[in-house]
Amino acid sequence: MSSRPRIVFMGTPEFAVASLEACFDVGDVVAVVTQPDKPKGRGNAVTAPPVKERALEKGIPVLQPQKLRTPPFSEELRQYAPDVCVVTAYGKILPKDLLALPAKGCVNVHASLLPRFRGAAPIQWAIEHGDSETGVSLMVMDEGLDTGPVLAMKRLPIAPDETSATLHAKLSALGGDILRESLPRYLNGELTPQPQPSEGMVLAPIIDKENGKLDFSKPAVELDRRLRAFTPWPGAYTLLGGKVFKVHRMRPAEGKGAPGTVLSAGPEGIEVACGEGSVVLLEVQPEGKRVMRAADFLSGNRLQPGSQPFTS
Repeated sequence: MSSRPRIVFMGTPEFAVASLEACFDVGDVVAVVTQPDKPKGRGNAVTAPPVKERALEKGIPVLQPQKLRTPPFSEELRQYAPDVCVVTAYGKILPKDLLALPAKGCVNVHASLLPRFRGAAPIQWAIEHGDSETGVSLMVMDEGLDTGPVLAMKRLPIAPDETSATLHAKLSALGGDILRESLPRYLNGELTPQPQPSEGMVLAPIIDKENGKLDFSKPAVELDRRLRAFTPWPGAYTLLGGKVFKVHRMRPAEGKGAPGTVLSAGPEGIEVACGEGSVVLLEVQPEGKRVMRAADFLSGNRLQPGSQPFTS
C-alpha cells in the first residue's frame, strides 16, 4: 500500500490516546469511533471520552453509536471507505459485519502477551498474578474475545513496585510504538498473522470492588500484589470497626503470627500477620477521612499488638 492508508480508529479511554496519535503518524485518520459521553465524578457532569477530545482537536469526525448491531453501524462507517480499523480499548465487541468492512480488516492493540490475559483487565491481572513481564500485542481481530492471530508483540518488564496506574501509562505508550512499527508493515503485506498458541490462556475479567479486599489469611506477597494491581481502583481495603479502612501503601515483611493479628503498631507503621509473612501498612485512609500515614492514624487510634481488629 504505497499511499497513506485510510484509518478508522476505535477507542475510548486515556489508554487509547497514544494509539490514536500513532495512527496520525502512519495514515490518514478519516473517522474516530468512541463510546458515548457519560456522567463522571461527584457532580455527574457529562464528560467526553479522552479519545473524542483528541479527535476533535484534530478536526476529525467523531462517531458515538449506542449500539453496533441494530441498526448496523457498519453501514454508517462504510461511507469513510477505511483500509483498516485500528481498535484500542474501545469497550465493545465488534460484530462480524463491521470486522469485514475494511479491506485489511480490524487490528487491535491489546495490553498483554497473548494468549495470556485475554479480556477486559489484562494490566491489573498481570500484576495480581505476579508476572515478571507483560507487553502489548497487535492482532487481527476475529469474532472471539482477543482470540485473533497476532502480528507483533512488544515486551515490558513489570517492576517490583509497579501499580496498575504506572503500568497503564507504560503500556499505553508501547501501544503507540507497536502501531508505528508494525501497522505499515502489515498493510504492505510484510507481516503474516500468526495463530495464538492453544496453551497459556488466562482470562482477565472485569474488575469489581470485591477484588480490592485484603484477606490476611493469604501470603503477604499476594496482598502486596493485590494492592498494586488494584491501585487506583477499586483500591485495597479491609474493615476496621465495621467501616471501610483503605490501604494505599504497604510493604511485605517477615513477621509471624495468626493471620490478621497486629504484630506492632508505631512510627514504622502497622504490622499485620498474614498466612505467610506479614505486611506493614504505611499509608491508610479510614472511612470518611483523608489519606494519612499509618503513624498519624495511630496518634488518635490505639491498636494493641496481639489484637485482631481487621475483618474481611
